[in-house]
Amino acid sequence: MIQYALKCSDGHSFDSWFQSAAAFDKLSAAGMVTCAVCGCEKVEKAVMTPRVRPARNAVAKTAPDKPAPDQISMTTPAPEIEKILSELRRKVEETSDYVGKDFATEARKIHLGDAPERAIYGEAKPEEAKALVEDGVPVAPLPFIPSRKAN
Repeated sequence: MIQYALKCSDGHSFDSWFQSAAAFDKLSAAGMVTCAVCGCEKVEKAVMTPRVRPARNAVAKTAPDKPAPDQISMTTPAPEIEKILSELRRKVEETSDYVGKDFATEARKIHLGDAPERAIYGEAKPEEAKALVEDGVPVAPLPFIPSRKAN
């Protein structure tokens, strides 16, 4: 697994994990890497600082790094986090098809070209999600539980 700092064409910065550098390139070329903030498909790698372990005798930093204004940190107030998650949920529900518990099956069909390509969301068991990732199907967990749509 590799973590990349990413930036969309609208200037939003976010991080995401990929199975490998090649997996990022493949997903990006297919237009399947989207901004976590606005959903924009024009995403590129941002400049990253390397993670270097300090020397054993180095003194730890006392002041935490300040997050960028469009990122959530552990010190972000709860009402602001709730607002951001609410907006994310609204955007996902507006722009994606809810497929419920058939998520893993439908995601695999889309990946293989057996179903029309479109944005979907739903529910999957952990082992189903792991199998999708291992097979190179681009999926990501949502930070909320989808509203179950029933007739």
